[in-house]
Amino acid sequence: MKNSKVRRKKKHTMKRLLYLIPLCGMILMLSGCWDRLEINDLAIVTAAAIDQIDENTIELSIQVIIPKDLSSGNGQAGGGQQGALTFVRSQKGKNIADAISKLQSKLPRKIFWGQCEVYIFSEQLAKIGVEEQMDFLLRHPQPRERAYLFVSKGDPKKILEVSTPLERYSAKTILGLSEFRFSMPITLQSFEEMSTGIAKTAAIPLLDLITMPQDDEKKQSNKLPVIIGTTVFKKDKMIGQLTERETRGVLLLRNEQKEFTVTLESINMNGNVSLYPVLLHTKLIPEIKHNEWKMIVKVKAEGAIAQNGTNLDYSNALFKKKLEKVFQDKIKEGIGKSLQKTQHNLKADIIGFADEYHRKYPNEWKKVENHWDEKFPTVKVKIDVDANIRRQGYINKPGVIPEKEVRKE
Repeated sequence: MKNSKVRRKKKHTMKRLLYLIPLCGMILMLSGCWDRLEINDLAIVTAAAIDQIDENTIELSIQVIIPKDLSSGNGQAGGGQQGALTFVRSQKGKNIADAISKLQSKLPRKIFWGQCEVYIFSEQLAKIGVEEQMDFLLRHPQPRERAYLFVSKGDPKKILEVSTPLERYSAKTILGLSEFRFSMPITLQSFEEMSTGIAKTAAIPLLDLITMPQDDEKKQSNKLPVIIGTTVFKKDKMIGQLTERETRGVLLLRNEQKEFTVTLESINMNGNVSLYPVLLHTKLIPEIKHNEWKMIVKVKAEGAIAQNGTNLDYSNALFKKKLEKVFQDKIKEGIGKSLQKTQHNLKADIIGFADEYHRKYPNEWKKVENHWDEKFPTVKVKIDVDANIRRQGYINKPGVIPEKEVRKE
């Protein structure tokens, strides 16, 4: 009996010890932020540019916020705000890690990448390949996967150095351009998904600096970053470019085009008619019949007349129908030019045909996935556009051509 009580007591003691062990572990985890980084100890990077100097050397440039000027509100007006709110530092190295190490030795604060929203590759580097740079940016714990990627037509460092009058620094200007969806918004994550996807093609917006006249008397000018098109990649190497117009066609095909303005030549070739907002919805329908691969592009477009620069009354059903035909042809023309460039010239499927065939015809897709670059240009495309003008807008009627003259045309 006594031995039984002793055993029960020992068992109870062991249970208490077992409860204490995880409790001690939790206490160790709550012991404090031993590896914390205070904001006063950080050099916060807002944008970075990477250029290829020679075969074995890259140059890394970073745009860093000056916190004292941000808190005091300096540089909010005039052309000097860029210098007041940020500064740019550059170092050369064998790779990004090497360049960062050299940059860190020149800065009194620890470089912090968590707020970097823009990465710009030079055109030269893009042609050589960005695999090594992407590997670092995706492997490092700090860079955001949702940060935006760009390719620079010239020296990418100069884009970081320019003063932007509307925004506090150039990175904000570039981000604003991306949000309007006049270009393909490409992040670290989306570029990786596209370049390693089934089509193994990707795209990055192309930046350039344009000179804007500022003051004729002082003969001053201001350079601003703008998106002038799109660079096309196969895997990690740039193989070509799309113009702004061709980019809009690709956005339409990818169903990523937001509302925009379209200006059409009037049906009597005398004056123009502008439609806004134009809303588009695109659907890709793949078909395989008798071993013939076909893609039907169905586009539904709607627009309202924002400005009528003609003497025609488009509330008239016949004129409205003719204008809708002009609207339809304009959309078809834009899509056709984009397909000509991507499908036949570059042979790079950045549109998403491969995904549609893979989804609908998985067995047939397996036969062509290893040579999709050869198969993609042979796919026949049928463009079906349903274009409608919803209303003529809140405008006065122009001088109307008589009904009889309408019927003679």
